Amino acid sequence: MKVIFLGTPEFALAPLKALVASRHEVSAVVSQPDRAKDRKGRLLPTPVKAYALQAGIPVLQFDKIRVDGVERLKELNPDIMITAAYGQILSKEILDIAPHGVINVHASVLPKLRGSAPVQWAVINGDKETGVTIMQTDVGVDSGDILAVKRTPIGEGETSGELLIRLSTLGAELLLNTLDDIERGVVDPIRQDEDEATKCRMLVKSDGHLDFCETKEKIVCRCLGVTPAPGAYVVMNGETVKIGRVRAVDGNYGECGVARVVDGEIIVGCANGGIVIEKLQLPGAKMLSAREFLNGRRWEDGVKLS
Repeated sequence: MKVIFLGTPEFALAPLKALVASRHEVSAVVSQPDRAKDRKGRLLPTPVKAYALQAGIPVLQFDKIRVDGVERLKELNPDIMITAAYGQILSKEILDIAPHGVINVHASVLPKLRGSAPVQWAVINGDKETGVTIMQTDVGVDSGDILAVKRTPIGEGETSGELLIRLSTLGAELLLNTLDDIERGVVDPIRQDEDEATKCRMLVKSDGHLDFCETKEKIVCRCLGVTPAPGAYVVMNGETVKIGRVRAVDGNYGECGVARVVDGEIIVGCANGGIVIEKLQLPGAKMLSAREFLNGRRWEDGVKLS
């Protein structure tokens, strides 16, 4: 089939690469406008744009695809359009361009976790399982009919960044299988149960704040869910300290948020035990293991982390 692929971040790369390696024709790639900059202030291409250009695929970028993209997409005359974390809502006029419409690679088991950060919230929420859904896009937000689902357990200690990579690969495999089924006319769309639907929003910096009045399980899940972005942090002596990794320990470690060094480890009291801070980073410094950090800095026992 003749395909237009719409995607922007790294999550979309595995599905795009799978399409390029398949028998389908990727006639164009659509990606969000470049916004990230390097240290010299130069715009950097989105991950999908960078790969597409390297692969010799034409790239289109629209500030507002609903306004600027309709006629250009019609000219390309695709059989189907595929989205994977593209980042803009498509109008009905765009959804109706291709005979097979638009299908989306979504990183949750719909109708659970509709929205822009399903992987991060699955980890933050402490879910044991997630997956990928291929859905027929409609005018709602991740509310279209389900075409295929692949489930996977969330690994113990798995960060959202690590899980995103796995789900991207799963999504690529599921996408190709679904395209085969669409061509054979054997897809059986399933309407989503609105009573089971949940929504999730995009993460902001404050979502990375670790609250030691929470349980150790919730603190660990939040740290894993915001890694690598927006990143976990605490405030110590008025400084914002980035936290790279934590783990939970049993025992009574006193007041919530009070940090002490116990047997060479930084342990913070929380609602139901302790949190070991394994990696941390002071402003202007690099991320260090707790042992490296303690070797180079005098620790004030009993310091409050807020």
